[in-house]
Amino acid sequence: MYYSIQDFIKTIAKLRDPNDGCPWDLKQNYQTMIPYLLEESYEVVEAIRKNNYGELKEELGDLLLQVVFLSQLASEDNIFNFEDVVHNINEKIIRRHPHVFGTNKANNEIEALENWNTVKSQENKQKGYTSILDNIPFAFPALTRAEKLQKRCSKIGFDWNDIKDVFAKVEEELEEVKEELKQPEKVQNKIEEEIGDLLFSVVNLSRHLKCDPEESLRKANIKFENRFRKIEKKLQNSGKSFEETSLVEMDLLWDEVKKEKF
Repeated sequence: MYYSIQDFIKTIAKLRDPNDGCPWDLKQNYQTMIPYLLEESYEVVEAIRKNNYGELKEELGDLLLQVVFLSQLASEDNIFNFEDVVHNINEKIIRRHPHVFGTNKANNEIEALENWNTVKSQENKQKGYTSILDNIPFAFPALTRAEKLQKRCSKIGFDWNDIKDVFAKVEEELEEVKEELKQPEKVQNKIEEEIGDLLFSVVNLSRHLKCDPEESLRKANIKFENRFRKIEKKLQNSGKSFEETSLVEMDLLWDEVKKEKF
């Protein structure tokens, strides 16, 4: 038997049946599903990064489960159902592609994006948005949200034109962190605020250098993890533990693995 989307919708509805459904699924609500939605989204991204298309198929199914499950919750609350979700996104895609489904023209991806943004801007006005920063979700990862905020402001000219000014801002924020640490009475909230300003300025630098801050940090994480695992392996091979190794020795091992190619 080859299951269809309608079969899957019925399966999820069965899980939520108050009489003979699954006790765990019956306990779930919109809020409890958030961690699973985020987790499955990241696992889809991971499968794509690894070019593992068998895994991608599975992870897309897990992600679809979240969409159908949340739609089932909304259906039970008489708010909307899965068919409404499909209708709305199909309608939006048609509306935002006037160069495909209408009379507008788009000779390249830049013009296509302009058409999309024009329609989206009109939609935002209809929704009553009063700021260009409206509808940037707070749930975004902080680095991503910082970049989104900066890009929105850049569109109306609130941005530096010279990269030297961006570097100067990073240096200024770093100095403010140092100054805060010199205070006789250190206030953790103030330190966090200054660190936040420093990170925000680094995101700005990344944006000006056309680097995705999330992707840059992801690569740095991978590089650090690979090097640290190499150090672990070297210590294991020499029969030593971290507790038996001084920081100076670990620094020397770090310098060694930095020279090695992964």
